[in-house]
Amino acid sequence: MWVPKPSAIMLAVSVLLLTPFTVTAEPVTEGAMLSITCNGCHGTDGRSSGAIPAIAGKSADYLEKAMLDFRDDKRPSTVMKRHAKGYSDAQIKLIAEYFAGKK
Repeated sequence: MWVPKPSAIMLAVSVLLLTPFTVTAEPVTEGAMLSITCNGCHGTDGRSSGAIPAIAGKSADYLEKAMLDFRDDKRPSTVMKRHAKGYSDAQIKLIAEYFAGKK
């Protein structure tokens, strides 16, 4: 039975440890970070399968206007008004763009 020499094993381990690994994960954007709070009601990435509306893939303009209207008391809501009040115009735009990109 052939047994590799310790030096061959060390060389193989060294090559594996020194080889750079490429991560192809989607970069975490500010919009993605801000959208995490929406997952509890609207589902992961805005894909709700329950009574709360799915928001994935809706136009960014629609989502932005809805959030601004909730925040500014122009659209009735039970919970969304309280959530939307915590975001700036710029943050609402980022959230809307994030969910619009989730087809």
